[in-house]
Amino acid sequence: MPQRIYSDRTASVTELKRDPMGTLAAADGHAVAILNRNQAAFYCVPVAEYEAMLERLEDAELNVLAEQRSDMEEVAVDLDAL
Repeated sequence: MPQRIYSDRTASVTELKRDPMGTLAAADGHAVAILNRNQAAFYCVPVAEYEAMLERLEDAELNVLAEQRSDMEEVAVDLDAL
């Protein structure tokens, strides 16, 4: 059964072992699907892209939390009492 690859760039495990930084550099800042026997084994993701993914995940989690709390009763707070 064919496996979907979620990257435009691919490299073999052998290529990655031979030149890890060159393999990632050749992807121009994008993720690389590392293939083992023509099946995706893992993705090699540059730091900037990984950080952006984490930011988007955090934003999505915060949106869910805000949505869950949107129906909660408001509580008046006196800043001087804090």
